[in-house]
Amino acid sequence: MVKERARILVVGGGYVGMYTALRLQRNLRQELGRGEAEITVVTPDPYMTYQPFLPEAAAGAISPRHVVVPLRRVLPHCRVVVGEVTAIDHAKRTATLTTLATDEEGTGPRQLSYDELVLAPGSVSRTLPVPGLADYGIGFKTVEEAIGLRNHVIEQMDIASSTRDPAIRDAALTFVFVGGGFAGVEALGELEDMARYTTRYYHNVTPEDMKWILVEASDRILPEVGEDMGRYTVSELRRRNIDVRLGTRLESCADRVAVLSDGARFPTRTVVWTAGVKPHPLLAATDLPLTERGRLKCTPELTIEGVTHAWAAGDAAAVPDVTAREPGALTAPNAQHAVRQAKLLADNIAHSLHGRPLQTYSHKYVGSVASLGLHEGVAHVYGRKLKGYPAWFMHRAYHLSRVPTFNRKARVLAEWTLSGLFKREIVSLGSLEHPRAEFELAAGGKTSHDRKDGPRGDSDNNPKGLS
Repeated sequence: MVKERARILVVGGGYVGMYTALRLQRNLRQELGRGEAEITVVTPDPYMTYQPFLPEAAAGAISPRHVVVPLRRVLPHCRVVVGEVTAIDHAKRTATLTTLATDEEGTGPRQLSYDELVLAPGSVSRTLPVPGLADYGIGFKTVEEAIGLRNHVIEQMDIASSTRDPAIRDAALTFVFVGGGFAGVEALGELEDMARYTTRYYHNVTPEDMKWILVEASDRILPEVGEDMGRYTVSELRRRNIDVRLGTRLESCADRVAVLSDGARFPTRTVVWTAGVKPHPLLAATDLPLTERGRLKCTPELTIEGVTHAWAAGDAAAVPDVTAREPGALTAPNAQHAVRQAKLLADNIAHSLHGRPLQTYSHKYVGSVASLGLHEGVAHVYGRKLKGYPAWFMHRAYHLSRVPTFNRKARVLAEWTLSGLFKREIVSLGSLEHPRAEFELAAGGKTSHDRKDGPRGDSDNNPKGLS
């Protein structure tokens, strides 16, 4: 039995939030049944996104609904609140949050009291003050962005196929990706592979007509897979006529022209920004200790340093790496650590409530895998380096084993099997992004998204988002 009734607040429904709540409802099953404990999960979305599958979702290999895990289904013994925590006063054990209902009611934010806090809001895209980026840039952190990018790429091919203006055609078929990490390289590899396949259904668009450009500020890409595999990835991408520019920055993308630090200029309607992440803004609105980089100071037991009844893990937490040789080293903010930290965090909360000693987080990084498109990949696992088909197969096998719930595993495996037997889907469903547009026009009004040019280059003469 717990020493006293515990109200556990989990902020965030990503890797750490979902896995922590999932394990807590198992560890505290009896206490939850007796009403001695309650778990509340506050999250902006009612689902957890398995981000390693976003590139395949963008390429059409996996349906969008199978990339996400519905929280209410997997957390039946938790209270799931769809909203955002905007501030935390841990000294008073209160969190300020807004929900869709607070907007409708007009009552403003409300206060939520708790006894134990799990802070796992994740991270947000790290942007720079690049002219035009806010107007024309496309992110790649959510399933909505991934599917929107897929629709956008196919729409640009439609524009290029139907226009008589060479300048419009050239801009439509130029795709600039900024950032050489996993998100940028995998998104570029999968989408280029998808677009190259799609050209067989266009009478006047060929793979050679398209320009794919990867911009990376450092002198290497995919540092997680090692230098050798990073160099191989650059060679493989260039073999596919992808322009990889290392040691280069995006200076501007205003007026739909990507200007690079090496002086190159590319008229383009597509700039995908994947140049890193930064801590969630919520962390600055708490009374909890932060590092110089804005992450929560944590102990190896995943408690927040200097306070009690507060826990953190994942991107938001600076967790000491007890396996590292260098003093002061921190665990990398990636999914591999986040999932394992979440399970230990839940165990330690249960231990704390039952008066038992806490465990220390210790996990040696085993390696990384990355997909570069269908049947292409790189991997560096347990010291072994793989490339091509074996690495691609390992990428799929590893992530299939890690995606939550048997339901999702079975659905993803079924889709992969079917995609191997039938041709790819090349449909653009841009109308999903503005579902009321056609009815609004029929009713005699303006569409809600009427504007000269949207961030993806859609014009107001195209109410469905289709070309």
